[in-house]
Amino acid sequence: MKKNELQYDLDNVLTVLSSIDSKERMFEFLLDLMTEKEMLEFSRRFDVAKMLDEWLSYSRIEKKTDMSSTTIARVSKALNSDNLGYRNALNIISWDL
Repeated sequence: MKKNELQYDLDNVLTVLSSIDSKERMFEFLLDLMTEKEMLEFSRRFDVAKMLDEWLSYSRIEKKTDMSSTTIARVSKALNSDNLGYRNALNIISWDL
C-alpha cells in the first residue's frame, strides 16, 4: 500500500489522535483501539528507537526489550529514513525531560 493511500485510510484515526488533549484520554482510546499485546509491541518499538538513538548495541537492546534483531533493524531503518516519524517523536519526549 502506498503512503498516501494508507494516510487516506487512516484519516479518521489520525484526526482523533491529533485532537486528543490528555494522556489519560489517549490511553483510554488506545485501550479500545488495540489489544494489550499490540499496545506493548507499540511501546517496545518506541523503546527500541530511544535506545538506538542512544547508540546502544543491537544485542543490548535485544536483551532489554526481548525484541528480535529483525525488528530492531526495521526500527533502525525507520529511525534513519527521510520519514522522520520516530525522530519527531523522540524530540517530543526529549522536551519533556
